[in-house]
Amino acid sequence: MEEKTTARTAHKIIWTNRNLGSITGVRDVVSFDVKEAVLETEQGVLTIKGQDLHVKRLTLEKGEVDLEGLMESLSYTESGETSRPAESLFNRLFK
Repeated sequence: MEEKTTARTAHKIIWTNRNLGSITGVRDVVSFDVKEAVLETEQGVLTIKGQDLHVKRLTLEKGEVDLEGLMESLSYTESGETSRPAESLFNRLFK
């Protein structure tokens, strides 16, 4: 039986003029919308907050994500932690 292994990639962030970003070492996209991207990386969970965020390229096999939009903040939490308290779908719909 062949076992799949995923190679660990170096985690790197390159952000140009706060509106174009390239991130490596991404394991998974936890959530994404125009105001927030939550990515599981080799170094923990990365939360990017901003305006008009869009995914230009996503290659999870290589662990790469390219984003565009106005980046306002970057923050990390340890894997398994969430960046915000859990909200019900009802509360999120009627904000």
